Amino acid sequence: MTTLHGTCDPKFSAVREALQNNFATLGDVGASVAVSLEGEMVVDLWGGHRDEAKTLPWEEDTIVNVYSTTKTMAALCALLLADRGQLDFNAKVSQYWPEFAQNGKENVEVRHFMSHSAGLSGMDEPVAPPKVYDWDLMVDALARQAPWWEPGTASGYHALTQGHLIGEVVRRITGQSIGQFFAQEIAEPLGADFHIGTNDKHFDRIGELIPPATGPAQAAIGDSIAARTFRNPAIDASHSRTAEWRRAEIPAANGHGNARSVVRVQTALANLGSAWGVDLMSKAGAQRVFEEQTNGTDLVLGVPTIFGLGYGLSNPAMPMGPNKHIAYWGGWGGSSIVIDQDARLCVSYVMNKMEADLLGDMRGFGILQAAYASL
Repeated sequence: MTTLHGTCDPKFSAVREALQNNFATLGDVGASVAVSLEGEMVVDLWGGHRDEAKTLPWEEDTIVNVYSTTKTMAALCALLLADRGQLDFNAKVSQYWPEFAQNGKENVEVRHFMSHSAGLSGMDEPVAPPKVYDWDLMVDALARQAPWWEPGTASGYHALTQGHLIGEVVRRITGQSIGQFFAQEIAEPLGADFHIGTNDKHFDRIGELIPPATGPAQAAIGDSIAARTFRNPAIDASHSRTAEWRRAEIPAANGHGNARSVVRVQTALANLGSAWGVDLMSKAGAQRVFEEQTNGTDLVLGVPTIFGLGYGLSNPAMPMGPNKHIAYWGGWGGSSIVIDQDARLCVSYVMNKMEADLLGDMRGFGILQAAYASL
């Protein structure tokens, strides 16, 4: 039996059991789980190994690449700017980023970035690494890119491009990269060990991701929007072990953290704007995440999806819990974050053994079910 470390409120013992089951029957190698309730951390557990060879223990401060769970951090940056009156989600992107208004994108609004409905889920110009690590190259190419469908009419998961789109708006408003803004305005005040663009000093505690047998890029066959999305920019899990990937700011895909740090950040949203003694944003600002933007079968994911402002919203096809106001997202391989503003609940699962799923899997869902069973 894998030894688990950390703390767990006795009322949430089912979460500890679910994590133990992930190791015993679902193949986990190293993982962490955190749960906050009404702004208080009630579960902070970790265990296993941070390397594929199982020679190094997963420590309290181990962090890993969480892929698209990073998108919720980028979204929170935009929600914070909107709450401060510096960003209007209904404004045209060109109001902040004039060069973007070309090639059929003159009427794209910021909210289309937040809901994966800008028609820019992939790119026509080849941008394999190391080009993906060059911020100016990426955003200039996105400014030139023509939409693949009429913006605002449907969602199509912007797997890697969403972070650059939101991030460039943040940069135009603040003068800071989104990684710098996130660190200064969100992570540091909330005491969260989460990084978008990771400094070399943290490299020795980054856990190895263990890739799945196949990834989205390898499965991208044909000329569908989904295939084109995953083919360019292509996602390869082996990149996560390189210094270039870790240092770059890829706000849709390369955030580094653990379940504790994800919950340290996202509790502010789950708890209506305030967490850990910090009033990050207003209650109204936190509730904006539930302003529905799209509702239908996602053109890339191929499943019924409702997007609010930056997060997926619980819906009958993908019910995340018993309450109405639940927002969520997950990362390729299995990491996940769920916030429930009705229960003031925040749940995250972060691991290094990747499964093929893009939006979480049964390991994270089992943790979530156990958290709700504990309420």
